[in-house]
Order: sequence, then C-alpha cells, then structure tokens
Amino acid sequence: MRSGNHSGFWDTPKDFVLLGISDRPWLELPVFVVLLVSYILAMLGNISIILVSQLDPQLQSPMYIFLSHLSFLDLCYTTTTVPQMLFNMGSSQKTISYGGCTVQYAIFHWLGCTECIVLAAMALDRYVAICEPLRYAIIMHRPLCQQLVGVAWLSGFSNSLVQVILTVQLPFCGRQVLNNFFCEVPAMIKLSCADTTANDATLAVLVAFFVLVPLALILLSYGFIARAVMRIQSSRGRRKAFGTCSSHLLVVSLFYLPAIYMYLQPPSSYSQEQGKFISLFYSIITPTLNPFIYTLRNKDVKGALRRLLARTGRLCGR
Repeated sequence: MRSGNHSGFWDTPKDFVLLGISDRPWLELPVFVVLLVSYILAMLGNISIILVSQLDPQLQSPMYIFLSHLSFLDLCYTTTTVPQMLFNMGSSQKTISYGGCTVQYAIFHWLGCTECIVLAAMALDRYVAICEPLRYAIIMHRPLCQQLVGVAWLSGFSNSLVQVILTVQLPFCGRQVLNNFFCEVPAMIKLSCADTTANDATLAVLVAFFVLVPLALILLSYGFIARAVMRIQSSRGRRKAFGTCSSHLLVVSLFYLPAIYMYLQPPSSYSQEQGKFISLFYSIITPTLNPFIYTLRNKDVKGALRRLLARTGRLCGR
C-alpha cells in the first residue's frame, strides 16, 4: 500500500541500492567475469564495425550508414550500464547516486528508443534494395539516410525527456532498494510510494509508439520482401536475397523480444526478479552479439575487416 506521507519533489533520496545478484553471492564472480569479457567483446566488435563502415570505400552504401549508427548505439548502450554493474559487483555497498541513476535511465531509454527506429530504417533499406533494386540509389540517397538517423536520435531523446520529467517527480519512501543491475524507468515507477497512474499510462503510450510502430513497419517491410523473394526463379537468387536480410532479422529478434516482454506490461505488475535478468540480456548480450552476427554472415564486412587488418599490419611493420 502506498503511503500518503511521502517526501516532496525537492526531498529526493541521496542514493539507491542496486541489489543485482547480491542475494546469490556465489554467482557474483562468474557473472562479473561474463560481464567483463562480454563488455570487452562488445567494445572491440562495435568499434571494428564503425571503423570499417567509415574507412572502407566499399562499405559506403546506406545499409552500412545505418549499421555504423547501430554499432555506436550498442557501444553507448553497454557503456551506460556495464561499468556501474562491474563496479558494484566488486564493492560491498552496491549503490548509485540519485543523479547517477537519473542520468543512467535517461540515456538508456534515449538509446533504446533510437535503436527501435534505426532498426526500422534498416528494414526500409532492405525493402528498397530487394523490391526496388533499380531505384535503390535514387530512393535511398545519403541525405535521406542522414535524415532518418537524425529523426531516430531526436525521437529517442524526446521520449527520454518525457520519461525523465515524469519520473524525477516521483517520491520514494523508506530504503531505496532496486532489485536490478541498473536503473530503469519501470523499476523506478514500481519503487515509488505515490500514485503512478500517469506514469503507467505515459509509459504504455510511448512504448506502443516507439516499440510497436517500428516493429509493425519492420514486419510489413519483410512481408513485402518475402513476397518479392518468392517470385525469384533461381534458388541461388533467393538465398542471396535472404542472406542480405537474415542478419537484420536476427538482430531485430534479439532486441525486440526482451523489450516487448519488459515494456508491454504495466509497471504495477512488473517483476523486478525476472526483469533484472532480461535487462541484463539486452543491455550486454545483444550489443555483444550484434557485430558478430553482421560480421560472420556478411562477406562485405568480413572482407573490409581483412583489408583493415592488412593495412594496420603494414603500418605497424614500417
């Protein structure tokens, strides 16, 4: 039951306790090692994708413009949360300041919503490439790609700003303990001791707009793509067309399935115990896997990486 005697807007808590897996101390060392290795792989993988997309002349198509932004998003995504998680696992206090918590969930939701729209833009790019190949260069020109990316970043920031404005006004009573690895809006709403009806409704509307609408556009694009691929006569042509989309489809699945589970339920029924492990998955596992998915399934990226490594080796050998 929520109390009516709670702190006002200006009486904000000093810090929050992030429980993580402190109730399972035997798990802390293995999870710490997995997080550290995953973070290093995520950094190396996403930085490599950004470098080859920017430096290799053969990777200047719109697809790789979007891919470099996706890698940058994943790079920021992991850096927003993982260092704090690693620090807390090596500390006995496991706290984060109120300001640090606010910055963390603000950036986290900004990046998450931006990634939803970037993934939808990538689906549009694949639709035009397969269904309108002769007009691809005309339709998906560089200024349009830059505009789509700009809309994605601005929309994500707008969503985050609304969430922050509503969430910082929530009062928190008693000991501020988050049963999570990092700060997220649903967990903050669940922790508040005030009426959160407005927060619940706003979160539901924004999630429907920023998650379901891009997902609907992705599914619609792939519906048209599937119809176009089935019309291709040769099996080799169908495999090639499918190969250009399979990496993106896998990335979309890894990103959207946990997000749908997390955010398409009202915060009042939000389970922090389940939510913290799902949060762990899409905050570190997905950004770690994305560059490997695109590298292992994309001949152009693999070739660009080999050329970059060869150039680096020649420079080091001088």
